[in-house]
Amino acid sequence: MPVENYEKVIWLEIHVRVKSKTKMFCSCKNAVDLADEPNINVCPVCMWFPGMLPALNSEVVRLGVKAWLLMNCEINKISRFDRKSYFYPDLPNSFQTTQMYEPITWRWSVKVIVNWEVREFAIHHMHLENDAWKLIHAGGKTLADYNRAWSPLMEIVTEPVFSDKDEVMEFLKELQKMFRFGWVSDADMEKWQLRCDVNVSIRPKWEKKLGTRAELKNINSFSAIWRAIDSEFLRQVRILDSWGVIEQETRWWDDDKWVSTTQRSKEDAMDYRYFPEPDLLPVVLDDEYINQIKQEVWELPIEKRLRYLHEYKLWEDDARIITADKDLALYFDTIVELTKDPKKSCSYITTVLLSLINECNDKWWICNLKFEPSELAKVIELVNKDELSSTNSKTVIEELYKSGWSTEEIVDRLWLRQKNDLWALETIVDDVIAKLPTQIEDYKAWNQNVFGFFVWQCMKASQGAWNPKIFTELLKKKLN
Repeated sequence: MPVENYEKVIWLEIHVRVKSKTKMFCSCKNAVDLADEPNINVCPVCMWFPGMLPALNSEVVRLGVKAWLLMNCEINKISRFDRKSYFYPDLPNSFQTTQMYEPITWRWSVKVIVNWEVREFAIHHMHLENDAWKLIHAGGKTLADYNRAWSPLMEIVTEPVFSDKDEVMEFLKELQKMFRFGWVSDADMEKWQLRCDVNVSIRPKWEKKLGTRAELKNINSFSAIWRAIDSEFLRQVRILDSWGVIEQETRWWDDDKWVSTTQRSKEDAMDYRYFPEPDLLPVVLDDEYINQIKQEVWELPIEKRLRYLHEYKLWEDDARIITADKDLALYFDTIVELTKDPKKSCSYITTVLLSLINECNDKWWICNLKFEPSELAKVIELVNKDELSSTNSKTVIEELYKSGWSTEEIVDRLWLRQKNDLWALETIVDDVIAKLPTQIEDYKAWNQNVFGFFVWQCMKASQGAWNPKIFTELLKKKLN
């Protein structure tokens, strides 16, 4: 059957590293960043020495609730931990502490813009769990690094609601921005702070029943997820077209070779022998606690983006760039509040300021520039008053970025302020017209191209210190 007659059905299991200072059940440093050496952030608790007992980190619960508020889902005021029993070399205590039956949050949906359309994708639940150890294979031996043992994770499980990879990409990017805006997680895929299990099944387009799924395990880059979905779709199509049977299994994605290989058959819940965690009490949340955390939740990136599109009339690409980073969005909001000019504020930030930051390739970012936002707002104000040309405004911003001087100081030191004395400008225009009788006759004979020459002559006579817009208006008035 042709490939076009099949459709993908995709759902995700997303693991996000919680941005707490310490681990989930002990006081060791959390593996938010990759450690310089193996086994330096460990203790008897996270290495599971005999007799050690876990103690739940309250900050992990707080950030988990904050994630719930960001995604506007149902919360369980009473949630419990369970033991998920299995043995792998990276889990020597033979179980993982997770939330199977009563997770901290239940169903909700996340808004995403896909191909210029606002869509909502349903989430089944989110639960808290601990991360596993890391295995290092070298010299024919396997070594264990316990630095990330018991680091806290949020696992977000979606419904089977994705039908193509564009939807998956935009959903993951929106989730990443959301957690960064809320300071819940940096969600840096290169540092394994966000990784994704991608479940893919296929079916004929006229079929309603879900096909057998294959799970592509622990993919940690957007581009790899993109390639893995395509590869798995074609693999399953080939199996069905050859009258084969798709096995429910977990597969390992090799992004260097662009192929997946069988890792193990996919277990059902009964294979994990879940039972309540005997060493941890239930997590009980009251309304006062939840309302306190609500005060920390600001406008979501998708809400900002839609506001910029509808209220400020920004271009889609500009709104997307501005809302890609929390500090950048807050900086833009500050400039707009000062200037009341969202379009010009966006233009100067995206085309001038970000270009300077990218070109310099240094440590400075939008939140630690040498100058205050009010100085950039002053540049826009001078441009709107015709006291500063658009060309010279870029020079001023470059000097702001390099020196940190004030806008007024830079404008006056570099003689960049445009003069708008109408009588003086009119005198210059009269002198230029008087000195160019031949060109004036050409212009009156419908040689309109010569008009720019007159403006240039006026600017030359004024040594570039006067406003070209007023020169243009005066020339049009006198020549017509």
